[in-house]
Amino acid sequence: MEGRTGHDNGAAPSGVPLVGRRDVLRVFEESLDATAADAFRFLALVGEPGAGKTRLLTELSNAADARKLATLAGRASEFEQEMPFGAVVDALDDHLEDHAGDLGRGTVRLLGPVFPALAASLSDGEDAGPPGSAPVATPVARYQLYRAVRRLLEEVAAPSGLVLILDDVHWADNATIELLDHLVRHPPRARVLIAVAYRPAQASARLAALVQASLRDEGGHRLTVKPLTQAEVAEMLGPGVSGARCSELYRASGGNPFYLEALARTREPLAAGYAEGELPPAVRAALQLELSGLSPDALLIAQSAAVAADEFAPPLAAVAAEVSERVALAALDELVARDIVRPRAERFRFRHPLVRHAAYRSAAAGWRLAAHGRIAAYLTEIGAPAAFRARHLERSARVGDRAAVATLVEAARAFATQAPSTAAHWLKVALGLMPATDDAGAAGGDPAQPSRLALMMELAQVQTVGGHLIEGRETARSVLKMLPLDAYEQRARAARLAALMERQLDRPNEARTLLLDELRRMPDPRSPAAVPLRMRLIAERMMRIDFRAAQAVLDLMPDSSEDWEPSLELAVAAFRPMPALAAGRIEDTLRYLAAADRLVDAAPDEHLAEWMDAIAWLCWAETFMGRFRPAARRFERAVDVARATGQLYVVPTLMAGLTRAYGMLGRLEEAAVVAEEAVEEARLLHSGQQLVFALTQQSLVAGWSGDEESALRHAEEAIESGAGVGEWWGSMARYARAMALIGLGRLEEGAEAVDATVKGPLDQRTHLSLSEVMAGVEAGRGRAAAAQKWVERGEHYIIPGLEAHNGLAQLARAHVLQLTDAAAAAREALAAAEMFEEAGHRIDAGRARMRAGQAHAGSGERAAAREQLRLAAEIFAGCGARSLHAQAVREQRRIGVRVPARGGGRETGLPGGLSKREYEVASLVVEGCTNSQIAERLFVSIRTVETHLSHIFAKFGVNSRVGVVNALSRQDPDAPGAG
Repeated sequence: MEGRTGHDNGAAPSGVPLVGRRDVLRVFEESLDATAADAFRFLALVGEPGAGKTRLLTELSNAADARKLATLAGRASEFEQEMPFGAVVDALDDHLEDHAGDLGRGTVRLLGPVFPALAASLSDGEDAGPPGSAPVATPVARYQLYRAVRRLLEEVAAPSGLVLILDDVHWADNATIELLDHLVRHPPRARVLIAVAYRPAQASARLAALVQASLRDEGGHRLTVKPLTQAEVAEMLGPGVSGARCSELYRASGGNPFYLEALARTREPLAAGYAEGELPPAVRAALQLELSGLSPDALLIAQSAAVAADEFAPPLAAVAAEVSERVALAALDELVARDIVRPRAERFRFRHPLVRHAAYRSAAAGWRLAAHGRIAAYLTEIGAPAAFRARHLERSARVGDRAAVATLVEAARAFATQAPSTAAHWLKVALGLMPATDDAGAAGGDPAQPSRLALMMELAQVQTVGGHLIEGRETARSVLKMLPLDAYEQRARAARLAALMERQLDRPNEARTLLLDELRRMPDPRSPAAVPLRMRLIAERMMRIDFRAAQAVLDLMPDSSEDWEPSLELAVAAFRPMPALAAGRIEDTLRYLAAADRLVDAAPDEHLAEWMDAIAWLCWAETFMGRFRPAARRFERAVDVARATGQLYVVPTLMAGLTRAYGMLGRLEEAAVVAEEAVEEARLLHSGQQLVFALTQQSLVAGWSGDEESALRHAEEAIESGAGVGEWWGSMARYARAMALIGLGRLEEGAEAVDATVKGPLDQRTHLSLSEVMAGVEAGRGRAAAAQKWVERGEHYIIPGLEAHNGLAQLARAHVLQLTDAAAAAREALAAAEMFEEAGHRIDAGRARMRAGQAHAGSGERAAAREQLRLAAEIFAGCGARSLHAQAVREQRRIGVRVPARGGGRETGLPGGLSKREYEVASLVVEGCTNSQIAERLFVSIRTVETHLSHIFAKFGVNSRVGVVNALSRQDPDAPGAG
């Protein structure tokens, strides 16, 4: 496909006027004006076939040109619906080579497998083969790819703005719809307008939902393209057509412009009867009549072109027609003269998709099958990527054609992570071409020619990555039904995958039943074949915080065995630390962690890839012990391995753990980025469990960063999903909500939320954290007895030997002592701070030093108070913990410390010592702009806006946007929006 500037996909023939549509054109004008003034806009044109959507998009393109906005257009097509990102590639690909250098190599690597122009720019050849063929490695999550496309749109739009037009998206593949959904929820930070057109009856639920979601924002519009009125029909036909004929044409066409134009081309009597399929009989007859008037060569080339592609080159049509290129070119001249097709540079396109549809259906079914086969053979001969050959093989290959199966499998693997729904489709087609007698046993040595069962297992994983969890589960269960009862190792692999899908669907009981049923079928439940099932049972028990049951299973398993595969020893070692930690056996836990670390560090990635659930629990064990530095390193490697091996269904959980580690280490900006990615990837999977994991950690990071409103919103979404009730990860969502409420100052609600949370299954660190926070809340309200109860409760969760963990108990004691013995409170807080700092827990260390500073102030030790509060403020500023930093600054000022302006603000002469950029941000806050709107106005990222706000909060000594408004209005009455 070749992208095009402008929109000439279906422009009306010269002399046919545009009539009516004033309401749509008015929205076009307003939206283009807004885009030119730096706003994102999303337009959806909705109408029946032939209603005039394409013509209106042409008008939009012309209006954009008049405003000097760049316009790129592409369209999806009826017979290429499975081409990944087809419409987007059609629009953008021709214009990307000029931008490759500006995008950065990382972005180009992400986009290269999808866009041919960018694949060509990877000149060293290490990244990918031709687009549509399997790259050497494809560790690309869809969210990463969609974010890269957004970056690409921002780059293309940078000079003068961009209007991206995508027509006929009711035929777009699922990956394109997901991309549009991402762009609606995360608009490009540039002058971009995206316009799509589609038929409502053929639109997917996802497409309709994303259009509806766009309406919640100011920039979204859904424009219905209605039939023309009888007066508009008369205006379109012109004065040369009699009133009687106008009325006849109006009745026959129903006011549909395309139908009207097709009917007006013929003088034959208009056919009567009911519509069959997409076209009324009169229109169908008119198109057939138009085609029948062609010469035999021209009709043959029209039919061949319809088979070949939506946008076709003459050689391809000639191959399908079995004629010379000279004959094809002569026929194309006739087709252009008759306005059947229209030239586009060195290629051609039918004037309307309905004309292509009519040409395709006019050919005999057997001839079409053979034509697809000829095209597939030609594409193979010229070395075309598998994805381009796949759609023709789908329509022409016969059962038993192993070369066709290999091509379809190659095409599926090329897009298994970027466009998994398309990959699943091609795998299903490949399965349909495999003989019924195909070996049901293990796959052969050639990965390009897998067995039916191996291919079904691959299909189950791809379906899961695509968010079709139920389909993935059913495919895995189908494998179980097909396998002989004594194929123990293969059945164990299939059962483990099916159980994992049940877990993703929040059906833990079904997962456990499936695993136990398979174990009972095995004559030796301790055989190597049984180990994978037992390992999955351990993971299921641990998700419910039932560590005793998990330990009981582990007790029956040796550390290694001569008949085990090397990865099994690694998996068992990875599971052992967590139950030991829960039982308080710290020496055993440390010994197990050391053994697991040695095995993991020495193991190749392919061994880790076989046991990502075990590796995840090893990472979480490090986290629960407060060993966040090694946990972060372990999570980082696990995420890379999971992506590289296509196991994207475990990535959100791993990234949630990485978020937790980064957050506790004070790397809040990185944590926020990882959390957002985890949430977006979980949404694509449609897994309640993964989404709750990710939203919970996103909530906690937002709270630490000072965005308590977002923290509450994320936590409540996690709870409202209904997933995880009665399990640890569901209780963690309630913990996050309680923390957000307390951070917002809604203490009574927060206390109630804490009381509800502690009734569910929680790990020891979370229990201790709740006790410490509530001790501080109650002490802050002067309720010494209530605070002391929380201290005593927290002491039940002390783990001897884990000083960083136990530091929370000391901090809780400091909160209570602040009411009665400030000097003792300072000692406790300082001891806790030292424990936290040694382990790298920067946020907790800052909180402990701030408590120490308050305690020193309370005991009259002003110099010590100033030092501890200074250290606390520095920690929070370095972490990006805005609310905590503002609180530390307030405490400094309370004891008379004059907090110096940051960033050279004293020399600017601006209020509060703000820098010029900080002043711009503060002024936009006064105007009522959101962070997203400020980012758009200043052409910076939202994260940059948040950083500036943290500095503004500190300099003004406030902790909210309202405080910024009040402070700036007092200090600078002339500020924009002040007064």
